Amino acid sequence: MTTPLRPNLRRPLLLALAAVLVLSFAAALVFGAASLAPDALWLGFTGRHAQLAPLDHAILFSIRLPRALGALLVGSVLGLCGAGMQGLFRNPLADPGLIGVTGGAALGAVLHVKFAATTLLGVSVFLGQLTLPIFALAGALFAVIFMHRAAVVEGRVVVALMLLAGVGINALAGAGTGLVLFFADDDQLRQFTFWTLGSLGQVTWPRLAAAFPFILPAVILIPRHARALNALLLGEAEAGHLGIDLARLKRTLVFATAAGVGAAVSIAGGIGFIGLVVPHLVRQCFGPDHRWLVPGSALLGATLLLAADLLARTAASPAELPVGIITAALGAPVFFSLLQRGRRSRLF
Repeated sequence: MTTPLRPNLRRPLLLALAAVLVLSFAAALVFGAASLAPDALWLGFTGRHAQLAPLDHAILFSIRLPRALGALLVGSVLGLCGAGMQGLFRNPLADPGLIGVTGGAALGAVLHVKFAATTLLGVSVFLGQLTLPIFALAGALFAVIFMHRAAVVEGRVVVALMLLAGVGINALAGAGTGLVLFFADDDQLRQFTFWTLGSLGQVTWPRLAAAFPFILPAVILIPRHARALNALLLGEAEAGHLGIDLARLKRTLVFATAAGVGAAVSIAGGIGFIGLVVPHLVRQCFGPDHRWLVPGSALLGATLLLAADLLARTAASPAELPVGIITAALGAPVFFSLLQRGRRSRLF
């Protein structure tokens, strides 16, 4: 296992991650099927819009900027939620999908896409751009509530039961999604297929604005509970003796994860391995201290998704690959490498 950095090196590395994120964000704005000159960013973000060509202005502010912000938000919230779940379960291989959050959110979003123009037409007209994130969040929350009820024994949440319930919820959500796909038409099937593989191609300003209130709880609550997660590393009994309200902590983290992942799924569809691999990689450098692990996971998750989306847009230009394929292709080898390293060091 890699030796974590000395404490005095953690802050410089965190700042370096932030700098790499800024560079990745700028690269996502500049490069693509139609590249922009670097000075276009300077003109655009210093208020001199009149000096930008109309096409450059449209590419920068209507296409690239919302997409890059979407990648930043989704990547950071998946990294945060992954770190929170791994800390809650005290298992470096846990991720939000393990408790059924991702599957429930995907089912809710797929139901909306299927019935938006028919049964849910009135709801879609009334809620507008909020409809998709609300349905994704509703699916995630339903999965979490079901899982939570199944995992409570005599008023105490049993983590092992929570994991087993998550497996069952994922199976049910997968069956429901498959049933919806069975009755979908050809256009909906193509849309479902591309969306379930993960894509940031449909990110717009209204969709970002609709999803942001649901992402905010994860961004605020998970870092605030970093010290409680550190105490939980000692064990539930020890954390309780230190004054941690374990029941409240579990509820808060699980429901914050449901909100964040539900909103992320509504923006980008199914994107795997960010919530699983990123916290594990950050832990190799920063160690198990969640005061550093949580912000590091947010920064690295956002950076990796920005890089993956840039590769998805340029690797087969002018066509576009689903970004979920890129994250899986990059994440799976890293994941198996970490498993092999952990097996050699008897970590698992």
